[in-house]
Amino acid sequence: MKKLLLGLFILVSCCVFAQQPNPSRQRVERTNPPNTPSTQTPTEQPAQTQEPRTARTPEQAPATAQTPTQRTPEPPEGAEGPQIRPMHFDMAEVPPVQTHHSLRVNGRELRYTATAGRLPIKDAEGKIDAEMFFVAYTLDGADPASRPLTFSFNGGPGSASIWLHMGAMGPRKVVLQPQGWMPPAPYRLEDNPNTPLDKTDLVMVDAIGTGFSRPADTAAARKFWNLRGDIESFGEFIRLYLTRNERWSSPLYLFGESYGTTRSAGIAGYLADHGISFNGIVLLSTVLNFETLEFAKTNDVPYPLLLPTFTWIAGYHHKLPSDLQADVKKAAQESREWALGEYWSMLNKGDAMSPQEHANVVDKLSRYTGLSKEMIEWANLRIDVRTFTHYLLADQKLRVGRLDARYTGPDPNGFMDTPFYDPTSSQTGPPFTSVFNDYVRRELNYKTDMPYWTSANQSGNFRWSWSGVEGFGGGYPDTATALRQAIVKDPYLRVLVMEGHYDLATPMAAADYTMDHLDLAPEYHKNISYATYESGHMVYLDQQSHAKMKQDFANFIDATQHGK
Repeated sequence: MKKLLLGLFILVSCCVFAQQPNPSRQRVERTNPPNTPSTQTPTEQPAQTQEPRTARTPEQAPATAQTPTQRTPEPPEGAEGPQIRPMHFDMAEVPPVQTHHSLRVNGRELRYTATAGRLPIKDAEGKIDAEMFFVAYTLDGADPASRPLTFSFNGGPGSASIWLHMGAMGPRKVVLQPQGWMPPAPYRLEDNPNTPLDKTDLVMVDAIGTGFSRPADTAAARKFWNLRGDIESFGEFIRLYLTRNERWSSPLYLFGESYGTTRSAGIAGYLADHGISFNGIVLLSTVLNFETLEFAKTNDVPYPLLLPTFTWIAGYHHKLPSDLQADVKKAAQESREWALGEYWSMLNKGDAMSPQEHANVVDKLSRYTGLSKEMIEWANLRIDVRTFTHYLLADQKLRVGRLDARYTGPDPNGFMDTPFYDPTSSQTGPPFTSVFNDYVRRELNYKTDMPYWTSANQSGNFRWSWSGVEGFGGGYPDTATALRQAIVKDPYLRVLVMEGHYDLATPMAAADYTMDHLDLAPEYHKNISYATYESGHMVYLDQQSHAKMKQDFANFIDATQHGK
């Protein structure tokens, strides 16, 4: 017996030893600098400390997809996760609530009707799978046949429309400090002098699982919490709203932020085959092709596209060398040209770079980002958003905002102990949430005990899936293809791309790169225009940028509502 046991021990020992790696063949990996996460998830916009896969990410983040987007890293908002817990919500249809109001815009009194309610999203057998919450603002006395109508939403995926609603588009808005900083509580509402209601009726829509929008049950949630299901639910909402409100003849617009731009492009392509065309699409803080935002060992595309934004931000915080600091706009253009030329070429070489080439890249990156050469070496010449926001103001122990890098703040758990933190979300979340919950019940008279989820993550059940993206680009999530299809099918369709200088969720150069790679002939490219702002992801947080954004949108409507 002892011999048998001894033999078994020797046999097991040999097997274990045989499975140990050969030390001489182990690969030495570069280590990250202290407290720098090894991955970065790009886009969007729920004003949470969590970050969506995409950005996003859009809109917020969502991040990612922001993702924008928006606008979640632990776990990522855009990642598939554990199974959704059983849930059920009442799908009984209830008539919407209407209230009547007035305000003055540009010296003109506007009398308007606010309609708050939910529209049913039904399956092929007529069963209600979900109800989508909306608030519509329609000008009294206007002719619906000629009055423009804009559907507007944020992104995430998994963000409510509260940010655009109470910060930019609605006739009432949250009171912030002029640059967008948080005021002291209690938070207040004021008339919005920059609402586009003088130019277009507005329908603010919440994605299923956000705001007061709910899926019927667990199975229904799975149908909508993915790229295709989300697009189709919004497409059906738009069809039903046009039908019930007799607005089929109105000039139509989409206004999406962050992942809301991903959704807008998808909706345009989807509805082009269902008899609904749009006069114009506004893409605020754009992400259509997630290859431009997703940091991965095999994807170097995002790094050059981020660099011009790093330069804008370093200039804002006075971290550039004196010659660049003297003219930040010129410095950002110089940074862009180098990023899309030499830097892109060097990244494509990878380990084949010569020592001199490597050293030149380190020098230039330090010059254009304000980061130390040691930091850039640690990052292997590839600076992601988390690294930049953590180290740009490290000498002051401050974190720079991701959604808007004008915002700064100390890390809640200490400089070396907070894995990721966005001061933008901390300063915008409480005012927007508090004000909207008061506004919807007291001024819009929409009475419900249901919580308004600014982020679908608040449900505790949200699991976004990127599976089944075929037909939307495959590989990396992509709706640029859908936008191209809509553009070439309708030569009158116009697109306005709005970009913030200090937006790290959906950087300007990434949006430009996507639009430049739509494979369009020049006669179609002329239908795409751009507007830039001295602000971040939510460009309207800054008072001056908000006024410019309103005027840009008003001019866009004037130029497009009659197919000009």
